[in-house]
Amino acid sequence: MTTRTMPGPRERLLAAAKELTYEQGVSVGVDALLKRANVARRSLYEHFGGKDGLITEVLRVSADEDEAAYRQAMLAAGDDPRGRLLAIFDWLDGVIAGPDFRGCRYLAAELALAPDHPAHAVTLRYRERVHDLLATELRALGHPRPDPAAAQLLLLIDGALAVGATRSSTHPAAAARQLAEHVIGG
Repeated sequence: MTTRTMPGPRERLLAAAKELTYEQGVSVGVDALLKRANVARRSLYEHFGGKDGLITEVLRVSADEDEAAYRQAMLAAGDDPRGRLLAIFDWLDGVIAGPDFRGCRYLAAELALAPDHPAHAVTLRYRERVHDLLATELRALGHPRPDPAAAQLLLLIDGALAVGATRSSTHPAAAARQLAEHVIGG
């Protein structure tokens, strides 16, 4: 007989915050977070120092997961750098079409949080990592301007996610893919 251990308060807070901040935004109330996690207020301060620390950690964990998802989508596309770059947009098309899609959690957080919030450093670093991932593929492709082209592709990704939050039926990732083909070149 195996025994199942219930996740601890830290894990429950992270899971609850990941869900609720994506569903309702980072302005979700502390009471709602505590209720969803089924923890006492003390646990929030003990593990994260408060709501700002929890939000920052949720974004850090999500960024790691999302970067891994980008890498997985690219890996599944094979050995061709061009195909790997375009695969990101194909993957995003499926993500945006999902029933639970609510847009880009990083853009939403950046817009909602005060300029001095510690989470901004996490979202900045996440975008830098995605930019570097794109630039690496562009270099492998022999693109003449990999860093500016990576910035353009990142803009297309951000735009597809933003439009997808309000008009997913327009397939913004497919439109962004067509523009990405021009950025990447032949």
